[in-house]
Amino acid sequence: MIPPKYPEGARARGVAGEVVLRAILRTDGSLGELGVLASPDADLAQAGLDAVRKWRYLPTLLNGEPVEVETTITVNFHLRP
Repeated sequence: MIPPKYPEGARARGVAGEVVLRAILRTDGSLGELGVLASPDADLAQAGLDAVRKWRYLPTLLNGEPVEVETTITVNFHLRP
């Protein structure tokens, strides 16, 4: 899993929080549709999307067969004190 890169503009503005994404996981473990459900900032949303697009998952199995599933993914951005 590739961690998201904290956008410098968001860091400079002191923006932190959770980016919640909606994703379709394909039968091969890759991502299909991917979109933002909630984000405190557009830069954080883009950074979350960029990172998650590089992730790969194990296929979800139903009765031993891979199936496509919808899921939510939360990417956390925290500023260090």
